[in-house]
Amino acid sequence: MMSLTCGPQAAPVMDVCLPSEQQPAHLQEGPSPPDSQIEVDEEALHTDGSSGPPGDSNKIEPSLQSLLKFVPANYASYTQEYYLFAGKKIVIQESIESYGAVVWPGATALCQYLEEHTEELNLQDAKILEIGAGPGLVSIVASILGAQVTATDMPDVLGNLQYNLLKNTLGRTAHLPEVKELVWGESLEQNFPKSTFYYDYVLASDVVYHHYFLDKLLATMVYLCQPGTVLLWANKFRFSTDYEFLDKFKQVFDTTLLAEFPESSIKLFKGMLKWD
Repeated sequence: MMSLTCGPQAAPVMDVCLPSEQQPAHLQEGPSPPDSQIEVDEEALHTDGSSGPPGDSNKIEPSLQSLLKFVPANYASYTQEYYLFAGKKIVIQESIESYGAVVWPGATALCQYLEEHTEELNLQDAKILEIGAGPGLVSIVASILGAQVTATDMPDVLGNLQYNLLKNTLGRTAHLPEVKELVWGESLEQNFPKSTFYYDYVLASDVVYHHYFLDKLLATMVYLCQPGTVLLWANKFRFSTDYEFLDKFKQVFDTTLLAEFPESSIKLFKGMLKWD
């Protein structure tokens, strides 16, 4: 996915080291310690003529600060990673200290698919929810492509997720993405009542790996999909349990393999919930 520093100080990750060639849209990286100020790349915000004159300071406090509801986790180190999708440079703050603060290979594969099939998917004004949004790349790309996005993840991930979303979408997208807590299998009816929330698409990338919440993940996918909802799931298949999950997925979803990347073991599926 990207070049990561591997060593005893790094938290364990799903892949020990991910080669940079798996990340064609990844441009470069550089150190960026977190601070209390939200900095926005001027080029990213102004090359399309949006968000005010280029001469403005790139410190956009308090306009961004007032929108922040969550505080990024105080990891020892962050890096700034650069991606290019839909003609926009996207800057993502990442940290290898958390699974949820790293962009994994399935995310870039899903972004590429969204970019190449925007009109076919009719993403303009589409209502989208992303499960396990992590640092937010997929939600950012979907927003740039015109969708109304709700990005969800665990509570400890939401600060960095919202930071990245605001940094890359404020003044650049028709709809500012929303951030919501979503713990798989918990309080779904309370937090996402079916009478209120309907999504055209549910997106997920690299949410299946070696963890103990796969049944809750599948239950969450099923709950969020109503008649007409399309689930797009991209995943790097690493373990036998990934294929076991796929078998269970196919039992409840009409499943189509949309794309496959053998060199990186990534598969992209479309799922439509089976209705009796």
